Amino acid sequence: MSRAEDNVMEQITIGQLAKQARVNRETVRYYERRRLLQRPSRSLGGYRVFSDDAVKRLRFIRHAKMLGFSLEEIRELLSLRIDSVVTCDRVRERTQNKIADIEQKIDALQQMRRVLGELVIACTRQRKTGKCPVLDCLEASGDPT
Repeated sequence: MSRAEDNVMEQITIGQLAKQARVNRETVRYYERRRLLQRPSRSLGGYRVFSDDAVKRLRFIRHAKMLGFSLEEIRELLSLRIDSVVTCDRVRERTQNKIADIEQKIDALQQMRRVLGELVIACTRQRKTGKCPVLDCLEASGDPT
C-alpha cells in the first residue's frame, strides 16, 4: 500500500471520531473551538476529516475530564505530553494539586451533608408548626455551620 493510501485510511469523519471516542459531535466541535483539538483538514468533498491521533487526543481529554481536570488543566497536560523526566515531574505535581483540590471538595461535601442531616433531624422534631428549620436556615444570612 502506498503512503498516499495510508493517509486516506487514517482520516475519519467527525461522526466516526465522536463514536470512537464515545462523545457526541458537538463535544468534538466544542473542543475544536477551545483549541484542544486541531482544526481538521477537508476532504475533496468538503467534509472535515480527522486523523487517528484525534481519536487518541479526544479519549485523553475525556478521561482527564472524568478524573476532574478542567479544560485549562487538560490543555497544560496535553502540552506536556513529551517523554522526559522533567515532563513527568510536572505532570505529577499537577496531579498532586488535583488530588489536594479533590480532598478539599470532599471535606466541603461532607460538611454540607452533616449540616443537612442536622436540619432533617430538626425538621423531624419540629412536627406541625409554622416554622421549618431548613427554610429558616436558608433564609439566615450567616453560615449554617
